[in-house]
Amino acid sequence: MKIMTIFAHPADTITNCGGTLARHADRGDEIVALILTHGGRIHANSWVEEWRKDEPDQAVTSAGLAEVVANKKAELARAAEIVGIGRVITLDHDDARCTVDEDIVDQIAAHVADFAPDVVIMDYPKNPVVPDSHTTASVMALNGVNRAATYLRNLDGRDEFWVKQIFFAGLPVTVTEVLSLHGIRNDTYVDITPVVGRKVAAMDQFVSQAYDGLFARKLIESWNGECGRAAGVNFAEAFCRYYNETHPHLPVTDHALAVDPVTRHVEYSRVGLRAEYPC
Repeated sequence: MKIMTIFAHPADTITNCGGTLARHADRGDEIVALILTHGGRIHANSWVEEWRKDEPDQAVTSAGLAEVVANKKAELARAAEIVGIGRVITLDHDDARCTVDEDIVDQIAAHVADFAPDVVIMDYPKNPVVPDSHTTASVMALNGVNRAATYLRNLDGRDEFWVKQIFFAGLPVTVTEVLSLHGIRNDTYVDITPVVGRKVAAMDQFVSQAYDGLFARKLIESWNGECGRAAGVNFAEAFCRYYNETHPHLPVTDHALAVDPVTRHVEYSRVGLRAEYPC
């Protein structure tokens, strides 16, 4: 399988689906991460906190865009290696963007067609009324995927390419059935318990954002732990499928067949993240 992630900022791929990517990397799948912005403005903790000091370090406060971006890219490269991402592509657009840009859509479409992924992962576009950079990135990503599917060799010099499935990450809902919340739910969970330590280690690379240490463990413990509770495992990442899927028969997963509803709450509580992976 070939997987492409398309996210706004350097750390987004790891926080949203780092564990899932690690599991796919372990089975030999190809993974490319496409990052739309340089991430210099988002969560710039190292620089903001330095400026607040009575005697700030001039080596930090004098850093310009090139230095800030280079640091973010180095953090991402280390995290990608831990998780098993084969290639990272950064488009380096400004991360304050909140409107759709046709040129960026064209760039996304070209990268999608070049890599030809079976699966694309992106943020769930949560707020279309007042879009933030994550929602805008996903709107452009969706349009890029669709544009790649309309390529015509006569006009574009390349053939059309169709992505088989898109998974949205980051929908903040953990209901476990379709009737609650009028059907708004994550419908796919990936058990990341076997690789959760690698997700912790990958997040620990984002020191400039203060994503390392306590925050890495808090985020995984709370969000991936709650997704794990919904999924019946210790830690999980949640996704919502964009396209319906077709099966030859009604599908039931191996997990659903094997789980014991009486004891599953005990089983998914066995791993204490902070004890297993202390700061």
